[in-house]
Amino acid sequence: MQITHYISNLFEALGVSFTLSLEYLAFAGTVFFVFYFYKKRKYWYLKIQQRFPGNKDIVREMTYSFTTVIIFGLVILPVWWATNHNITLVYRPLNKYGYFYYVFSILLMIVLHDTYYYWTHRLLHWKKIFRYVHKTHHLSLNPTPFSAYALHPVEALLDVSIIPIIVFTIPYHASAVTIFSAYTLGMNVLGHTGFEFFPSGFPRHKLFKWHNTPTHHNMHHRYVKYNFSIYFNFWDRVMKTNHPNYENAFEKVIEQRHSLKAAAELENDPLEINLSLAEQQELLN
Repeated sequence: MQITHYISNLFEALGVSFTLSLEYLAFAGTVFFVFYFYKKRKYWYLKIQQRFPGNKDIVREMTYSFTTVIIFGLVILPVWWATNHNITLVYRPLNKYGYFYYVFSILLMIVLHDTYYYWTHRLLHWKKIFRYVHKTHHLSLNPTPFSAYALHPVEALLDVSIIPIIVFTIPYHASAVTIFSAYTLGMNVLGHTGFEFFPSGFPRHKLFKWHNTPTHHNMHHRYVKYNFSIYFNFWDRVMKTNHPNYENAFEKVIEQRHSLKAAAELENDPLEINLSLAEQQELLN
């Protein structure tokens, strides 16, 4: 009976991992397909680094990504079991504590994760850990959507540990965690697209400057001692770990975007407009 029980749990874990894999593949894969293949010519002017990532890099990112979602599944499965047995702080129905708290709980999860991510990220950059764990993620010098989950197994475990922390410390409705997880995936993939979508002046705006941009994280992959935050630019500003040239680099990316778009419209072929390697280096320095 114990063997049957273990096999049943194994299949449940694989089922959770498979579902996560499909969700990640559907989202990251769609973003990758649209911007790197289907609409590449149309939107290439948005590319921060004007060069296509190597095929080996993409394969490596996809391989590590699927390892990551399997680890996510193995951690989420016992959380799912605990939730079904009312061991966590899950509550029902949706309006038990009111709709205001429901929305507040989602925002609280996001803020908690933003803090958790910043400080665990700083820990992963400790020299004694970086070379063995976080270096795997930093092999992606020109990030793609698949870079988001291209993590060493230890980092993947650390990353998903925010879920057990949340469900045992915050009263939550199950759908709130689902929304939080979707937001996490969306923002993580957005930050790794390698494309800049935000408008000029965004990092200097008195309100919007507190939110990160793809350029912010793209610079982190090139300059590993700066730009550690994930959603908001709060901890990097408070701890003075923003790259000193972040705001200027962002505006250079915007200038590049405008000039490439204008040139592409004139030439009617965006892929014919490419920066030299030296110009790319200058762009983010």
